[in-house]
Amino acid sequence: MRASHLLSTAAIIFLSAGAAVAQNAAPAAQTAALTGVVTSPQEGAMEGVLVTAKRDGSTISTTVVTDAKGQYSFPAARLQPGHYAIKIRAVGYNIDTGSETDIAAGKATKTDIKLRKTGNLSAQLTNAEWLISMPGSDDQKKLLGDCLGCHTLRMITGSVHTAADFKRLIPLMGTYFPGSMPGKKQVLPQGPRGNRGVTNTAVIDKAAAYMETINLSKTGKYEYALKTLPRPKGRATKVIITQYDLPRADAMPHDAMVVNGKVYYSDFGALFIGEMDPATGKVTDYKLPLLKPSAPQGVLGLHPDRDGNLWVAMMYQGGLVKFDTKTKKMTAYPLPAEWQNGSTQESMVSPRNSHVDGKVWTNDQSDHTFLRLDIKTGKYEKFPPLKDQNGDEINGYELPSDQYNNLWALEFGGAGQKVGKVDAKTGKLTTWKSPFARARPRRGQFDKAGVLWFAEFGSNAIASFDPKTQAFKEWVVPTPWAQPYDAIKSERTGEVWTGSMSTDRVTRFNPKTSEFVDYLMPENTNIRRVYFDDATNAFWTGANHRNVLVRVEPQD
Repeated sequence: MRASHLLSTAAIIFLSAGAAVAQNAAPAAQTAALTGVVTSPQEGAMEGVLVTAKRDGSTISTTVVTDAKGQYSFPAARLQPGHYAIKIRAVGYNIDTGSETDIAAGKATKTDIKLRKTGNLSAQLTNAEWLISMPGSDDQKKLLGDCLGCHTLRMITGSVHTAADFKRLIPLMGTYFPGSMPGKKQVLPQGPRGNRGVTNTAVIDKAAAYMETINLSKTGKYEYALKTLPRPKGRATKVIITQYDLPRADAMPHDAMVVNGKVYYSDFGALFIGEMDPATGKVTDYKLPLLKPSAPQGVLGLHPDRDGNLWVAMMYQGGLVKFDTKTKKMTAYPLPAEWQNGSTQESMVSPRNSHVDGKVWTNDQSDHTFLRLDIKTGKYEKFPPLKDQNGDEINGYELPSDQYNNLWALEFGGAGQKVGKVDAKTGKLTTWKSPFARARPRRGQFDKAGVLWFAEFGSNAIASFDPKTQAFKEWVVPTPWAQPYDAIKSERTGEVWTGSMSTDRVTRFNPKTSEFVDYLMPENTNIRRVYFDDATNAFWTGANHRNVLVRVEPQD
C-alpha cells in the first residue's frame, strides 16, 4: 500500500448532518432558479468559476460553472425555495460579495458575485499544484506520493519541520493503517506491514532532506513561486456537480457505486457499508461485523455480484463479507485462523463473475498471494506465489475477473509494469508488460466487450488491454501529476472516466477522438474508486478525505 504517510494533527471538519431534501420540486415552467455573473477587478467577467449553492439545513450542495461570459445558471429543478449559502472555487480568488441569497418559488433569482484576490494562495493549491510549484526532480517529488493517501501536501509544505524532524516522523507514519487521516489515527499491528519504511533508512534520509527544502522551516516563506493549473473552460464548464454529506463526520468513502438505483460506499476508516438514496440524500449506514478486535477497522474493495449482492474486502480484519442489498443480511467469511497474522490484509474482492463457478477472488497483501472463496462451503483456497512464463511473480493490486471468472491482476507494486491473468481452471499465471516502464497499473474494470480498462498511476495515463489481441493502448492524461487511480468505460457513450487523488479533477476521455475533458471539483476530493452509471449518465465517486459522495453530470 503506502511506504510512508506524513500525518499531522488537524481538526476534522464536521459537516451538517441535517435532513436531506429533494432537489426537484420547482415548477416546471421555471427554467432557472438562480443566475448571475461572476466578475473580479483583475479579469472582469470570469470563465471557469465554480459556484456552489447549499440551502440552509440541507445535506446536499449543487455546483455549476461559469461560461465564457462569466454567467452561471442553476436549473430550477435543482434548487428548492429557501435561503442559500454561496461558495466559489477559483484559484487565486475569494468571494467578496454574493455569498448568500434567497430563492423564491416560481421566480428566478439573480445574484451577481464579485471576487477579490486572495491573500493566501498556498491555502488554495491542490496537491498537483504543489507538485508543479516545488523545486526538485520528478523522482524527488514521487517520494511524496504515498503521503497523499492520508492528507494533503500542504501538511508538509506548510510545516516548519526540519530534516531531523522528518526522519522521526516518516517511520511513525509508516506504522499507521492506510485508513487513517488527520485526527483519526489507527496503528498497525506489528508485522511485515506494521513497520513499513522503518528499515529503509536511505529512502527516509533522502525524503527527509527533500521535504526540508520545500516547507517553511528555513525562512518562514516559500522560496519558490506558487503555480496554479488553469480554470475550466469550454466543455469543462458544462457540468452539474452534486455533493451529498454523509451523517458520520469521520466517514471515509473509498469505493462508491450505484446498485438498483441506490448509491453504496465502503468506509476506508470504519466498519461500515453506506447506502444513499440520491433522490433525497438519505443515508443509512450498515455496521459490518468485527472479525478481529485487535486489528484496524476499515474496508476497501466493494463490488457487486450478478444478483446485486455487495461483497466487501475487510482489509486487516481478515476476510470477506457479503451484503444482501434486499434483505440487508450480512454473511462473513473470515480467513482460517492458521492463515492469520498481524499483517493479513484482504484489500480487493472480485465477485462479478462468481456465478460461473461459485467462487469469489480476493488477495492477501501480507504475502502477495491470491485467495479464492467457495461460496457454498465457505472455504478458501490459497494459491502460492505464482510464477509467470518468465519465472517472475506479480504483485497484484486490483483483481478484476473476466467472463470466465479468470483472475486478472494489475501490478501497482513491485516492478509496476505487468498485467497478469490467473487461469481459473489451471491456476497458471501469464503476464504482459505495459509499454510504459513503471506504469504502476492501479485499478480498473472490464467492459462488456471483454476489454480491460485501467488507470496507470505511475505513467499518468489511462490504458486498455485486449485479451484477444494481447495489445495495450495507452493515453497520457494532459494534466500533470493527475496520477489516475481507477478507470471505467461507459457502455452508453464509449467514453472512459477516471479521477485523481491530487488534482481534484474528474477526467472524461473519448478513445475515438483522444479528447480529454477535466471537471474541477468544488472542494478537495481525494478520488479512489470511480463508477459511471449509464442509466442516469452520471459519474460517482467518494471524497475519501471528506464525508461526502460526489455526482458529476456532463451537460453536453
